[in-house]
Amino acid sequence: MSRTALAIGCGGTIGGAWIIAALHALAEHTDWDPAQADILQGTSAGAEIVTMLAGGYSVDDLVEMQAGRSTDPVLTAHLAATPSGVPPVPRPSRLKPSTLWTRRSGHESLVGIAPRGRGDASWLDRLAQAVVPEGDSWLPHSGARLVAYRVDDGARVAFGAPGAPLASPSQGLRASWGIPAWMPPVNIGGHDYVDGGAASTASVDLIGPDEADLIYVVAPMASEAGERAPGIGGLLEQAALRNPMSKVLRREVEQVRARGTRVVVITPSAQDMAGLGANFMRREHRQRAFDAVLMSVGDTVARAIAAQEVSQ
Repeated sequence: MSRTALAIGCGGTIGGAWIIAALHALAEHTDWDPAQADILQGTSAGAEIVTMLAGGYSVDDLVEMQAGRSTDPVLTAHLAATPSGVPPVPRPSRLKPSTLWTRRSGHESLVGIAPRGRGDASWLDRLAQAVVPEGDSWLPHSGARLVAYRVDDGARVAFGAPGAPLASPSQGLRASWGIPAWMPPVNIGGHDYVDGGAASTASVDLIGPDEADLIYVVAPMASEAGERAPGIGGLLEQAALRNPMSKVLRREVEQVRARGTRVVVITPSAQDMAGLGANFMRREHRQRAFDAVLMSVGDTVARAIAAQEVSQ
């Protein structure tokens, strides 16, 4: 029996809107329900989406949420609690930059010098608690995984995966969303964890060769070479975030394909990014960004699927 995994990358508030639009287009193009993937792996904003999918919500439910039409109290409350696009003034870092500065994957080298975030992560707690049945220790979907970065040794940890440290869904989600200098690290089992995007936008290679025959990767913070959001903001985002994350993603995808696993990589097109803008946490732009990418992301997904079919 064919096994399918879905790996959803980091992307903040605006990237989350694009992820939902891309999943909607993926479902339409493939006649496949992303929520039924054997493995649902998410990083940061991707972990937030995975928590909702693994908690029983459909892609259509998430589209209604983003469009402002949902009547579900959990989804409407969650959307309303989206954090501000400007972080609280952070505290000085308590981490050890000397042990981190030599790391070169993603943005690992910056984690040690980033100040301690003071953002309120209670909205993520409420989401996780709302979708986990009382008495259960993990999300209802047995293949749900939330990726975070362990600061002291640089390990990427997919909470929920076999052999991973134990964590509650709330801990795993807050850790995966723990943007350095924005949200506080989360201590689990005596170790500090931050946003998994510090090392990899989607950590595709954490999905083992015996776990999936096909992996769909939905990664809003990566892109094809040369594609970026317009303007000076797009240039800055490309240099500081998009280029390094894309490089790591391409390396991971090559490794996974070398194992014999098929991988469909879905990243924003230039047209998508024109609608998204360069500020991935700009809450007030979320609705306009979602409406804009609904018009273009179908072509983006179709091209990604066609590219994988040609490469077989």
